[in-house]
Amino acid sequence: MLDRERAAGGNRAILVHMDIFDEVHRENLSEFKELVLSSGADILDIATTSRQRADPKYFIGSGKAREIAELVKHHDADLVLFNHKLAASQERNLEGLIECRVLDRTGLILDIFAQRARSFEGKLQVELAQLKHLSTRLVRGWTHLERQKGGIGLRGPGETQLETDRRLLGLRIRQINKRLSKVKKQREQGRRSRQKAEIATVSLVGYTNAGKSSLFNALSDDHVYVQDQLFATLDPTLRRIDLSQDVSVILADTVGFIRHLPHDLVTAFRSTLQETSEAQLLLHVIDAADENRDANINEVDKVLSQIDAASIRCILIMNKIDLTGVKPRLDFDDDGEVKRIWLSVESGEGIELLKQTLTDLFREQMVEGTLSLAPAQARVRARLFEIGAIRGESVDEEGHFILQVSISRRDLDQFESREQIALESMLR
Repeated sequence: MLDRERAAGGNRAILVHMDIFDEVHRENLSEFKELVLSSGADILDIATTSRQRADPKYFIGSGKAREIAELVKHHDADLVLFNHKLAASQERNLEGLIECRVLDRTGLILDIFAQRARSFEGKLQVELAQLKHLSTRLVRGWTHLERQKGGIGLRGPGETQLETDRRLLGLRIRQINKRLSKVKKQREQGRRSRQKAEIATVSLVGYTNAGKSSLFNALSDDHVYVQDQLFATLDPTLRRIDLSQDVSVILADTVGFIRHLPHDLVTAFRSTLQETSEAQLLLHVIDAADENRDANINEVDKVLSQIDAASIRCILIMNKIDLTGVKPRLDFDDDGEVKRIWLSVESGEGIELLKQTLTDLFREQMVEGTLSLAPAQARVRARLFEIGAIRGESVDEEGHFILQVSISRRDLDQFESREQIALESMLR
């Protein structure tokens, strides 16, 4: 039988997929294969079955579980990956019967996140999610954490190994939460600075592998990592982009979503996703060529609701039209506002439509006009140049400065208060 310690790791995997006659718990096999390949595992075989409902002991039933045990022996597999969320007892029962490492869909996604995280905050968030998930699966798997406090004298008299593991696990979770709270404060300081400068934030959201990072690169002329795999981008990336001479925004690229994204991950990444929940506009990037695009849209909407971002204005970006034959265009709602933009990041078609839409949207917050200042008002002119409100200048025959002014409403109010001048009434 399998030892009480978890079996050693490896990448040679048997996949298990069960068709359940329940739409809520049904999973997509092709997406599962992409997840497995993204994790770096080698697919040796795929076992499929169907049931009205899951078996409480083995999930797939004892007969099918024995078949998988034979497959594991035949292929000399290292692990069995289930395209479903397993209860801790089901996972342990399967490991005992199959005598092989068993990982469910949640554990697989957590493993991929652990591979992708690059920033200090991202690594902490992933570890936190993993610890919360594995806290229900403790089978003497956490004794290495004794190194956190030295080990000797750590265990109380009569304390069992499992109790020790749980206490060490709780200690590590508290340590991570403490570190994350510090990172969160730093992120909030940066966010307040952007708000003070009144630079709008536009957040890219969407199902994983829909093309968010590619669109981010196209808009920002940046080189964020892009790969045709699930969860290629984990850590949030923010860049200031100048849409025109007078309009700039902060563009935020965030982690992609997926069907049944583990709740612990959504919770752990809440501080990162706060860039989305506090954005002024969401660009929901959609793979227009994906036959499951409507279901994917619904999954993204669910996560947006979880992070309190459902009420933020959202424009649907229908990407990959080069694969569908659709021409780039704008779709409008009943109020005449843009609700959908059809484009292709790969070919560049429709990108200018998106840029112009963003420019028009955020220019509405600007106060613009022509200002005539007498030579004696040179101080006012100098102050306007200091805050970057002058877009053009000429001098008339009488020596007056003719200024083309473009200034945000907030900067205008501050300028009028500081300089004691009704600037807006002077614009024409």
